[in-house]
Amino acid sequence: MFTGIVEHLGRIESLSLQNDGGRVTVHAPTLVCKLAVSNSIAVNGCCLTVVSVDNDRFSADLSGETVRKTSFGVNSGAALRKGARVNLEQPLTAGKEFGGHFVLGHVDGTGRVAHLRPEGENWWYGVEVPESFARYIVPKGSITIDGASLTVADWRDGIAEIAVIPYTYEHTNIRDRKPGDAVNLEGDILGKYVERYLEARSSKPMTKISLAELTEQGF
Repeated sequence: MFTGIVEHLGRIESLSLQNDGGRVTVHAPTLVCKLAVSNSIAVNGCCLTVVSVDNDRFSADLSGETVRKTSFGVNSGAALRKGARVNLEQPLTAGKEFGGHFVLGHVDGTGRVAHLRPEGENWWYGVEVPESFARYIVPKGSITIDGASLTVADWRDGIAEIAVIPYTYEHTNIRDRKPGDAVNLEGDILGKYVERYLEARSSKPMTKISLAELTEQGF
């Protein structure tokens, strides 16, 4: 589990992709000393398993599902490429401050950058989300974009607007984003559980209870 608080940045050193999987190698000198083989690591919000550590870089394998559903994929259009800056986060540990929100690193799909506009020292970051993901957008609620825990400041016409402060701009890969870029999206897991609970309840047939039955049960 992660929090969406990005503490490290890396750059893709190599990315080998096929439709059924692949491998990514990330140059991350500030983080590699803390990693070991079999560790989990969130790369742009995608939870991966470290399969090798070598000097200032680590590698992780990509499943076919990861290739198809994330910005690593060959079908995501403006996919990640060699040299791209990526957000990195290690899993949450006991006693660590919980500064973001519950992030699993299980990407729901990709969105597209609509704009990145300055407003004084801050920025307006607009991301167009697919219709299938729109139900998880809640104004003033949490959203994970490329692994960063962000707050939806406004929601209209299929675009989630994020108010980005200077610190977030400088310490994540948001500063690299351009209109049309693919970004990984993950909805708030709490909302997903509520949605699934309501779906399960609505699928059960409603039964009528008579006044006699209620009285018999002591109501």
